Amino acid sequence: MRHMKRLMALALALCMAFALISCGSSPSAQPADPGTASSQSDASGSTEGAAAEGGLTEAERAKEFVTVATGPTSGIYFPIGGAFATALSDWGYTTSAQATAASGENIQLIQESGAEIAIAMQDSVMQAYEGFGAYEGKEPASNLRALMRLWPNYVQLVTTANTGIKSVEDLKGKRVGVGAANSGVELNARMIFEAYGMSYDDCTVDYLAYGEAIDNMKNGQCDAVFVTSGLPNATVTELATSYDMVIVPIDGDGRDRLIAQYPFYAATTIPADTYNNKEDVQSVFVYNIMLVRDDLSDAMVYDMLNGIFENIATIQASHNAANKNISLDVGISDLQLPLHPGAEKWWADHGFTK
Repeated sequence: MRHMKRLMALALALCMAFALISCGSSPSAQPADPGTASSQSDASGSTEGAAAEGGLTEAERAKEFVTVATGPTSGIYFPIGGAFATALSDWGYTTSAQATAASGENIQLIQESGAEIAIAMQDSVMQAYEGFGAYEGKEPASNLRALMRLWPNYVQLVTTANTGIKSVEDLKGKRVGVGAANSGVELNARMIFEAYGMSYDDCTVDYLAYGEAIDNMKNGQCDAVFVTSGLPNATVTELATSYDMVIVPIDGDGRDRLIAQYPFYAATTIPADTYNNKEDVQSVFVYNIMLVRDDLSDAMVYDMLNGIFENIATIQASHNAANKNISLDVGISDLQLPLHPGAEKWWADHGFTK
């Protein structure tokens, strides 16, 4: 009997040992190590096997809460940012999409650890990071880091035909909606005025979000409005449908000076038939980027990129601007802000370096 009990105990121990070895060989049970990741992705952004090869385990991921700072509910940041939250939720994170006043507030939220990732225009980001322009005299936001490049924001200066405004210089003496104070739109407007040798003193400025300013224009209380967003913008589309809208070109020497002084701008056109415009309209664009908190672990940042590109179809379906511009093959070109080390490693593993 005693011999039999010993045999049973030995058999039980062997079973437990085999069970432990089996569990230890499971990919999800391995410790996270971004340095071992080597997954290859196609242009659509699929990261097959990424969960096993880098980032966090499922259990580690489930413990993390990711707040995505987006923008006003009327703008493009909100649906695209919400799609990022959904993609990360599908990857196993607990997430929230927070409506904000866009770039300025989002930069502040990242600085103050109020969000894990946030959408912002690169011109606003670089002013904060280097402490110039709207951030003159403030401590440079040296803790800002980039996760990835997003879509280009087109500067759209819109008016109606009855105002007679046909150029930036024609804004003199007019009432102009320049965006909420220190918002990304307002920083664009301020730099464009400067490039054309003008200042806000040349007109009456309304510090209103472009949705409110366009409502005022419909009521005859505003003459022109700066809108900086992806194409098409729903608010501008509605204006063009109901009114004889004119897109004022940003061109000539003023545009050349703008790009020379602030190289995060690039010359572009708003294509014909984007709204009611029968011809291309000269303008500029600046990229949106996704910011990330610099104090997040390299493994978590690496893993979030795994989740984003594993679920990239969710993000691309959120808006036309995302569908055309957010994919793995665009890489990280034109990013001026330093990448988070975890993001730098992820992009390098997928063939992209700055």
